Amino acid sequence: MFSYYCPNYLKGHMINLDEKDRTLLYQLQGNSQTTIAELARLVSLSPSGVQKRVKRLEENGVISGYRSIVDRQAVGYEMLCFVMVMLQGHDIDAVNSFDASIQDVPEVLECHRMTGSSDYLLKLVARSREHLDSLLMTTLMGLAGVARVETSVVLKEIKETTAVPLAEE
Repeated sequence: MFSYYCPNYLKGHMINLDEKDRTLLYQLQGNSQTTIAELARLVSLSPSGVQKRVKRLEENGVISGYRSIVDRQAVGYEMLCFVMVMLQGHDIDAVNSFDASIQDVPEVLECHRMTGSSDYLLKLVARSREHLDSLLMTTLMGLAGVARVETSVVLKEIKETTAVPLAEE
């Protein structure tokens, strides 16, 4: 058995995961629509026992939600890009302003504040080169405090996953 730290709202709280918990998490990361009955068979527990474990994992913040993964190309987003953003200033107001503004850009799938030569790394989708140009020149460069953006267009996706490794240390 090993432990994981839980999110900020449970700061310092540890949850112990045994082999059955890890198996449930692996299965749910791969297919969140796996039925309780299927999970019960997989870990040799009763359905009510599995429900209690899953509920405990949810309540302790180990499972933070369930989502459908939409194929971006199937809905018209042909381009996947990574954009490094540099701010003009680094005072708290500039950072907070960018953090709030980027929430309103639906094409930005992920936004990470970074150390190093860039302030932020964005993962974004665009329908076309013209759409990408508009996103960069109008939307991102139009945000208060943005000094520069540097874009890399993905040519081929080699690996993409949301699954967190759960191997016992």
